[in-house]
Amino acid sequence: MSEFALSGVKILDFAWVGVGPITTKYFADNGADVIRVESAARPDVLRLAPPWKDARPGINSSQFFASYNTSKKGITLDLGKPKARELVKKLVPWADIVVESFTPKAMRNWGLDFPKLCELRPDLIMLSTCMQGQTGPNALYPGFGQLMAALSGFYYISGYDEQSPCPPYGAYSDFIAPRFSASVLMAALDYRRRTGVGQYIDMSQYEASLHNLAPALIDYFATGRILGPRGNRSDRYAPHGAYPCADEDGHERWIAIAVADDAQWEAMAKVLSANDIDRRFDSHAKRIASAKALDEFINPLTHAHNAYELTHKLQAAGVAAYPVQNCVDIHQDENLDAFDFWHWLEHKEMGPSVYEGLQHRMSRTPGALRAAAPILGQHNDEIFSGMLGLGAQEIEALKKENVIM
Repeated sequence: MSEFALSGVKILDFAWVGVGPITTKYFADNGADVIRVESAARPDVLRLAPPWKDARPGINSSQFFASYNTSKKGITLDLGKPKARELVKKLVPWADIVVESFTPKAMRNWGLDFPKLCELRPDLIMLSTCMQGQTGPNALYPGFGQLMAALSGFYYISGYDEQSPCPPYGAYSDFIAPRFSASVLMAALDYRRRTGVGQYIDMSQYEASLHNLAPALIDYFATGRILGPRGNRSDRYAPHGAYPCADEDGHERWIAIAVADDAQWEAMAKVLSANDIDRRFDSHAKRIASAKALDEFINPLTHAHNAYELTHKLQAAGVAAYPVQNCVDIHQDENLDAFDFWHWLEHKEMGPSVYEGLQHRMSRTPGALRAAAPILGQHNDEIFSGMLGLGAQEIEALKKENVIM
């Protein structure tokens, strides 16, 4: 029995930046053979994004790129050149799955769209993931997850008021869509196992993102209310937010607290030695209705405490609480250490580098980060010579023509 759940699955990966590479990483870390196709003429933008090894920018020194591309092999082809596309066509029969994340016209213009590729591999599964899907009036709009987070409504509900938008961190939809695309690829593999038939998957990041706004969308359809920015306010918990604690070594610390009922409120008030409590706070419903005033009441009470000491006291009293952790805290987190979450891999250019571990631990097929991300074109000779049987002189000629680059 293989230690990997997806051993034997083969993926040809043309995707770049976030959604596609994260999707194929799930497969690669669980045993699938993934060949990542890139181009030095138009490198993946994450290769040019920090953090870089030793803070030195370089096309092969971005840990941002590296974290999304473990366990993969990497080749370089300029798909704008016909000879490069011919090499792709020689690789397609090997692949169970093809993944791409260009705008809809790209693969079609290159003659590498699903109908054409099925002539080479009739039972092929192909995933196309882009901002707004393959059809519709805005299908050709390019962009990144920051734009999609705005388009799909996340920017409107973030922050503390309508005058000061506070968008969610990063390319938010890039971290939603891969969960759907990986699941649908598994479903397509299972369907092909049962029927022998492949299929084409049109993955719209717009539609995927809206699933994380389901409560707000359903509330609008039911009541006509439009959810706006609410900060940390909750319809179920009060207090509910992050509150300042005593500084540690000159660094400001915060504690997150969520109180669900009167019993927890009384327990929290006792821990904080809260006296002269305003009558506006004498029931759970009143506390929810007076969330801003409640926060102002609690802020000076928590500020007198160390965040970690207060956490232990509140948790012991049955109140949900935990320090707001920064990146250093997370790297030192005892629970993540117990999970063996952090892994060191030897990168060809960056040397020993730390990577995030798997999101799950399956008992029979645990998976593993089998290799660091490839540098640009790291496996060119292995793939073009070993798999496709090209001779050394032919490969060198293709490099001079910038077909392999």
